[in-house]
Amino acid sequence: MDATPPRDDVGTAADAHAAAPLLNCLLREVAEPVDQEAVGREAAEQVDQEAIGAVEQVEPGATGVHRLTAGGRLLRVRGTRRPTGPEVFAAGAWQPLTHAELVKLAAEELRARTGLSNSELPAEMLDSREAVAALLAARGRTPAPEDPYRRSEQSLITGHPYHPAPKARGGGPVAGWLPYAPEAYADFPLTLLGVREDAVVEEGDTTALDSLGTAPPGYRLLPAHPWQLDLVGRELTDAFADGRLVRLGRTDGEVWPTAAIRTVYVPGGTPGRSAEADLFLKFSLDVRITNDIRRLWRHDLLKLRRTDRAVTAAFAELPGAWLSDRGYRTADFAFEELAVLVRDGLGGHLAPGTTPFLAAALTESTEAFPGSPPAGTADPEAWWEAYLRAVVPPALGAFHRHGVVLEAHLQNTVVACDPAGTPVRVLYRDAEGVKLLPDVTRAAGWERLVYCLVVNNILEIAAAVSEHHPGIDPWPAVRRELGRHRDIPEVADLLISPTLPAKTNLLLRWTGADGADARYLLVPNPFCREPVQTR
Repeated sequence: MDATPPRDDVGTAADAHAAAPLLNCLLREVAEPVDQEAVGREAAEQVDQEAIGAVEQVEPGATGVHRLTAGGRLLRVRGTRRPTGPEVFAAGAWQPLTHAELVKLAAEELRARTGLSNSELPAEMLDSREAVAALLAARGRTPAPEDPYRRSEQSLITGHPYHPAPKARGGGPVAGWLPYAPEAYADFPLTLLGVREDAVVEEGDTTALDSLGTAPPGYRLLPAHPWQLDLVGRELTDAFADGRLVRLGRTDGEVWPTAAIRTVYVPGGTPGRSAEADLFLKFSLDVRITNDIRRLWRHDLLKLRRTDRAVTAAFAELPGAWLSDRGYRTADFAFEELAVLVRDGLGGHLAPGTTPFLAAALTESTEAFPGSPPAGTADPEAWWEAYLRAVVPPALGAFHRHGVVLEAHLQNTVVACDPAGTPVRVLYRDAEGVKLLPDVTRAAGWERLVYCLVVNNILEIAAAVSEHHPGIDPWPAVRRELGRHRDIPEVADLLISPTLPAKTNLLLRWTGADGADARYLLVPNPFCREPVQTR
């Protein structure tokens, strides 16, 4: 079983898990650090000497004080990578904040900063916290998977460390989504539908779908995610009534959801399935998860094959591997609602004796993901160098030599490790997030790559390794690995840039921007080598 808090403590743990990413967003996007001396001066202007003393009780290395720039209030937190214990300075003292009070404070600050109101995002933040509580309770009564890869995909209790509501599930009842939640160690059969042949739309290689069941004459097999059918079932009433769509039962075996929730793994070599059945299936899901409604949008599907061919061609000349999005199948009367995308499984991309791990899991706590390779390594510097050697060259090579901008963030990065837990190969995935040059400019593509690969991926893994192994300095290895790619013009500038681009998920959601419309702010570059100053 998971090391999940007792029932009485689930609420406290859920508050902490939900508060950490929201605090990260607040501190990155709408706050500025305040040093202890300045805090004392602030207090002196507002309260008496006793309050000044309370403000100045800053524990070095454990607590940070920040000013919310629009409203001017002081916010104190403990820790850095996963901030906890939020307090606001009010009425002459530090006042602890529950998660609900933190949401209220965030909403007030965002209204003051933008002049806009938004009732949807605070509801998502609260929903995210309730989802965490449900997930923690479910993990407390469910054995963790024995397979380390599955355990890594299903470990993300905190989730995106810089999103205000990373675990929101659309506000629906827990009973509607919990059976399909990766964080609850779910597995389930897929629903099998038959689509009349004259209504089928497909592109690419979708033959693997036909191994999941048998369609009657005149129909093609179409697997469906049962949660998605629950969400859009009423829209399909006419298609079932006139015979364009028929129900064919369920798959014989079960699939399990990956961290992406709407993408499931169909493992090969299990009872009733051949090794060739090893594949991932990605479905539409009419629920907002992080920034987007997770449909397979028509415009993305129509460019899928072009994008995947470009990435596949690039990886033919690069180290690492690409999990190809081979094709999609759907129905013309429910193009987005019933679409299913077929992706390579792992089997053909792993060397014998290696074990894959989702990179995002490596940033979770050891309680959430027991058996994390960087936590257990006896040589963290060698492990870190091996990780960089695996993930950096293919991402930079794809960009510079092939005009392919991988969405190389933690959730799209699978790292294969040898029996000692050392990274030996990277597997990247998800053509939907890939950009191609010159569809985007080189400058825009580079900015996106630096955010995904460096800020979202490398910096987060570096922080986790440093947390597991205090005293390690991760930045010389980063500089060395990037320095091997100085043939890429942008790399030299990256090494001396004092800042890096970070996505503003909190402001993006508050202002209602499209989820794909990335907006960045500049954050300090921890591996920067300052250029020589000239006057």
